[in-house]
Amino acid sequence: MRVISVPHEFNEEELFIDLRPSLGCPLFLKCEGFNFAGSVKLKAATEMVESAERDGTITPDSILVESSSGNLGVALSVITASKGYRFVCVTDSRCNLATRLMMEALGSTVHVITDHEAGSSFLAARLDYVKGLCQADDRCVWLSQYTNPANWKAHYRNTAPAIARGFPQLDVLFVGAGTTGTLMGCARYFSDWHRRVRIIAVDSSGSVTFGGAPGRRMIPGLGMSVPPPLLDRSLVDEAVLVDEEDTIRTCRALARRGFLFGGSTGTVVSGAAKWLARHPDTGLTAVGIAPDLGERYLDTLYQENWVRALYDDDLDPEGASPHRAGLGRFLRTP
Repeated sequence: MRVISVPHEFNEEELFIDLRPSLGCPLFLKCEGFNFAGSVKLKAATEMVESAERDGTITPDSILVESSSGNLGVALSVITASKGYRFVCVTDSRCNLATRLMMEALGSTVHVITDHEAGSSFLAARLDYVKGLCQADDRCVWLSQYTNPANWKAHYRNTAPAIARGFPQLDVLFVGAGTTGTLMGCARYFSDWHRRVRIIAVDSSGSVTFGGAPGRRMIPGLGMSVPPPLLDRSLVDEAVLVDEEDTIRTCRALARRGFLFGGSTGTVVSGAAKWLARHPDTGLTAVGIAPDLGERYLDTLYQENWVRALYDDDLDPEGASPHRAGLGRFLRTP
């Protein structure tokens, strides 16, 4: 039996899914959604808040503010509620309704950016609003997940060691790229490990993180409209880009096997499957990180009207061509 007194004391670190029986894909998936925030972002949020507490940046009167597409906002809402801080999350119209409602239920204030200037981005508009809050009220403390080293340190200290314990013969690790906190923490850890591990970043098409052309991105979680300051590209062996249509197909394929995951997880699995199809080495031990679960996406990527309004293709995983579905030869239809 385990007894906790604050929500961030619990996080399931040791759960992995073998995707071979369900999808035929030789990938182990580390599930990060089993905590009270529902995502991997609980680790970064805890590390950033407690680091700021230790150095005196946060005081009892502080108002924490952060820009988030969703999951970090929920994680910070959980922590600030338990610690008694006020929290303002600045998000945008792409944030899932369930995510916004969850933050508000936890007592946070949510400000939604609904538009941005031509030639700019939602992220830039969110950051401008955060900076304005800090200039207007000196009680505001911006944790800045995009530049805060506590973001990647959380994964260096927790996520990567858990993978290393479970898979001492790890060959390749697939990590989604957003702020690149998870990516950099894991990459730094395994760069000093006892054996060579290939680090494969999985990013959304339309993200500029790895030099791609900017484009529309409607699924929150991965991808950036500006180069992420935390990224050290020398620690990444390769980047795989995934179209949002393939993310949706992969999420739906997983759901048909009973695994309801979020958009970031669908992107990681799709990208990993594409890479593994190009490297058909049956001896490889491959792990991917699944950042969250799928309940918050029920009104978006699992909702047919939302999907049809944004994408032209048939996104039914059972009817999609295998190479477009992102699961390649590994997708098996029952």
